[in-house]
Amino acid sequence: MSYDDDTVRVLSREECWEMLREAEFGRLAYRLGDEVHLVPINYGVDGDTLLFRTAEGDKLLGVVMHPEVVFEIDDHDERSAHSVVVRGTARHLEEREEHRADDIGLRPWLGTLKYDVVEIRPTTLSGRAFRLET
Repeated sequence: MSYDDDTVRVLSREECWEMLREAEFGRLAYRLGDEVHLVPINYGVDGDTLLFRTAEGDKLLGVVMHPEVVFEIDDHDERSAHSVVVRGTARHLEEREEHRADDIGLRPWLGTLKYDVVEIRPTTLSGRAFRLET
């Protein structure tokens, strides 16, 4: 990443997608009733969408009842950091579509059974890169 003289740089859409493809862990914000929840998830990129596996429970109920979600990834090292934020619409995939998660090699990190697959279709995508003080 080049910064010129700037400490903060806006990432292009292509750079955001590149970073989303390179990562596999992020945070999902969703609404359940009157509360906003923030949970870690592992995910994969399928074309221009994100997929994650989940079990029945609050997360699945939340995205089904209120499909507007926010997803975020970030990373850093000694010299730089970046963050990508995806705002989008979540959709519980039908059984005939769930193979898409297998097609991209999306597997749960834990041994718990997670049969449900959720797709996030981005409506906005933004990212920032930061040059850290040394």
